[in-house]
Amino acid sequence: MGEKDGAAAKGAAGTGGAAAATAAGTGDALRRGVALVLLGATCWGVNGTISQALMSGYGVDPIWLTTVKQLGSFWLFLLGARVVTPGRLTEVAHDRRALLRILGCSITTIILLQVSYMQAILWTNSGTATVLQSLNLLMVLAYVCVRLRRAPKRREVAGIALAFVGVYLLATGGNPTTLVLPAQGLAWGLLTALGQSLLSIVPVRLVERWGNLVVNGLSFLFAGVVLAVFCRPWERVPSLDAAGCALLAASVLVGTFGAYVFYMQGLKAVGSLKATMLGTAEPVVAALTSALLLHTSFSPTDLAGFALIIAMVFVTA
Repeated sequence: MGEKDGAAAKGAAGTGGAAAATAAGTGDALRRGVALVLLGATCWGVNGTISQALMSGYGVDPIWLTTVKQLGSFWLFLLGARVVTPGRLTEVAHDRRALLRILGCSITTIILLQVSYMQAILWTNSGTATVLQSLNLLMVLAYVCVRLRRAPKRREVAGIALAFVGVYLLATGGNPTTLVLPAQGLAWGLLTALGQSLLSIVPVRLVERWGNLVVNGLSFLFAGVVLAVFCRPWERVPSLDAAGCALLAASVLVGTFGAYVFYMQGLKAVGSLKATMLGTAEPVVAALTSALLLHTSFSPTDLAGFALIIAMVFVTA
């Protein structure tokens, strides 16, 4: 083999090695992304059970809990934004129009989602509330079909059917003459799904312009202030022992800030479709932790309804 041939062979080997290294790096990033999404979904599922424990065990008001979570976590997001994207945080602070848009986003998404989710847990349990939240995919699907002026595809119609049967089983236990799920719980659960769907649509352009940490930090701040004006959390502080304080701290640090950071970081690596499917770990974790830690019981029809709604996510996504 001549020198040129040898050089060409070495170059090809080097190119192949670089491609293999790139593929390996991509695979590692994908695995890390999957792990982060699952960790975020797990934190959210556990947070539902923590919230249930605070409301049922300590009589914590859901609006009070929501307000404290917003005011307790917003500074963590903004501190992260100050470190990661300090320029954007400074710029948005001087943009009155952007601040007004983020305020509107906070009211129509964060407040609606957080309040309705806490109320849904209060009237049902963390597992049921989180499964009902998964119906947001159908609402987003309806929005997409209207916006693109198209009919639902076959798999989307199948997903709709699965969701309706799942909700029917949860609400009636299989008996159309009875309502085993409280009407208030079902209503708040559907509002939770609406809030989650709006959260997937309304802040998109704001996040693209200013970044996740900035938009969500300010949204949580605005939401906390607005709720505090109405509920005045300092006037009705619940009686919490050391365990109750630990649960509240975990809800803020792990269930709110940590869950969001893990999930969104993983989302960048795996994409929205895979993240949506991996996110079905949230209702599973919520149901399991609620059953194991709070001894919440689920009937066979409840479990069947859960399974159908989670299957809807995989069929529709």
